[in-house]
Amino acid sequence: MKVIVGLGNPGKKYEDTRHNAGFMAIDKINDKWGIPVQQNKFRALVGEGRIDGEKVLLVKPQTYMNLSGESIAEILKFYKLGPEDVVVIYDDLDLPPGQLRLREKGSAGGHNGIKSLIMHMGTQDFNRIKIGIGRPEPGRSVSDYVLHPFSTEERPLISEAVDLAAEAAAMWMKEPFLKVMNKYNAAKK
Repeated sequence: MKVIVGLGNPGKKYEDTRHNAGFMAIDKINDKWGIPVQQNKFRALVGEGRIDGEKVLLVKPQTYMNLSGESIAEILKFYKLGPEDVVVIYDDLDLPPGQLRLREKGSAGGHNGIKSLIMHMGTQDFNRIKIGIGRPEPGRSVSDYVLHPFSTEERPLISEAVDLAAEAAAMWMKEPFLKVMNKYNAAKK
């Protein structure tokens, strides 16, 4: 089994915010492959199904962003999986809105959800699909920026990036992550 995690914050209040780009990608996978993410387990909403014949668990942690690692650690322990069995989809301030960047490992880069994952998984070596959300204009706080909805101009860019992130995660069901990286890192600059 492989695990596709989308990071975000639970509740209507945060639904369309920049910090919920990962949740948006999980919703897109649900829509495209018919894997409802409704079961409440491991302090997350999860859905189990198949993509191209491969067993997958879709995960939207409900612990709020800063504690996401707690939920994922529980899942890995329960299913006896390792970090190599996980891909995490999340927002990235350092990429322009709508740009994707895939990585096999790396630091948290200031992202509290990723800090939590690294702490609870005990490694930086796990697959990532980052969705660019850009940086706030000078003088605006980062926390205010990430917890607000996308602008009208950003929405089509984010929608396309979410689609590509979902496709990349699905490709990983059958292909090594390095091959997925090579394809999707080159897709849109």
